[in-house]
Amino acid sequence: MSILELLSQKLMMSTSELRLFINTAPYRYKVYPVPKRSGKGVRIIAQPTDVLKMMQRMVADEFLSGLPIHACATAYREGLSIKDNAEAHVKNQYLLKMDFSDFFPSMGPSDLVRHVSKHKGSITAEDAYMVKKLFFWARKKDPTHRLSIGAPSSPLISNTLMYEFDCTLQEYCDKLSVTYTRYADDITLTTNIKGVLLAMPNHIKELCGRIAYPTLKVNEAKTVFSSKKNNRHVTGLVISNEDKISLGRERKRYIRSLIHKSVVSDMTNEEMYNLRGLLAFAKHIEPTFYDAIAKKYGLPAIFFIEAFQPAQKTVEPTI
Repeated sequence: MSILELLSQKLMMSTSELRLFINTAPYRYKVYPVPKRSGKGVRIIAQPTDVLKMMQRMVADEFLSGLPIHACATAYREGLSIKDNAEAHVKNQYLLKMDFSDFFPSMGPSDLVRHVSKHKGSITAEDAYMVKKLFFWARKKDPTHRLSIGAPSSPLISNTLMYEFDCTLQEYCDKLSVTYTRYADDITLTTNIKGVLLAMPNHIKELCGRIAYPTLKVNEAKTVFSSKKNNRHVTGLVISNEDKISLGRERKRYIRSLIHKSVVSDMTNEEMYNLRGLLAFAKHIEPTFYDAIAKKYGLPAIFFIEAFQPAQKTVEPTI
C-alpha cells in the first residue's frame, strides 16, 4: 500500500485532497529559536501543525516500521534513558565525549529514501516524494528540506539513519575493548586501556566522510577527554569514583534549595511543577539521594510536592 493510500484509508480523505495538503506540508511548521544550554547560539525548532503531526505518526508507524536501530543508540527508545546510557560506562576509567554539529538538520530526504530502499526494498517515486514532503521541513525561500527538531517522527528517523555509522563504529570499538553508546548526537566512548581513545576523534571524523549517509560533521569544540582522576560527565549525569551514577553536587544543591523554599514560603505553580519534575528525575537517577531528602524534610513535604496540582480558577457565571 502506498503512503497516499494509507493516509486516505486512515483519514477517510480523497487522494486529491491529501496531495494538496502534502504538497505544502514542509511549510506547515511553527519555526522559532531556542537558546542553547551552553548560552552560545540558538537551536532552531520547527514544530509541525497538529494535523501534520498526526500524519507523520501514522506513516512512521506503518511505512517506517521495522527499520533497524543499533543497540548502542539509547535516546528516544522506550524503556531506556540517560541513566542507561551512563551506566554502560561506570566500570571504565577513561572517557571521551564527542557530538555532531546540526545533527537533525544534517539529515535529508534522500538519506531516508536510500535507507528505506536498502532495508525494506525499492520505493516508488511517489512514495519517495511523500517521504520528502511529510517528514522534512523547509522555508519558502530555501528549497533545502531538513529533518525537524520538533516532529514526532524525527527521533525514529535520526536513530535509524545512524545505523550504518553505529554498526561500523561499534565493530571498531569492540576490537579495541572500548564501550560505545550514542544518545542522539552525543557520543560516549570509554575504556580501561590508557591511551587507546587518543586516536578515536580522527577515526570518527574519517568515518563520517566514509559512510554513505547521513552527512555528519563533528563539533570539535565539544570533544572532551576525561578520566577517573577527574569528574566524568555522561549526558548530564556524573559517574562517581565509586562507579555510581549521580545527579552531581550542583543539581542536588539546587533541588534541596527548592524543597526548602517550598517548605518555608510560597512558590509559583511553575516553580512547583519544576520541583515535582526534578524530584521524579532524582528518584529515578539516584534513589539514595531521594531517600535522604525525604528523611531530612519529611515524607509529607515530599508527597505534597509530588502530588501538587494547581488550583482550578473558578469562572463567575455571566448574568
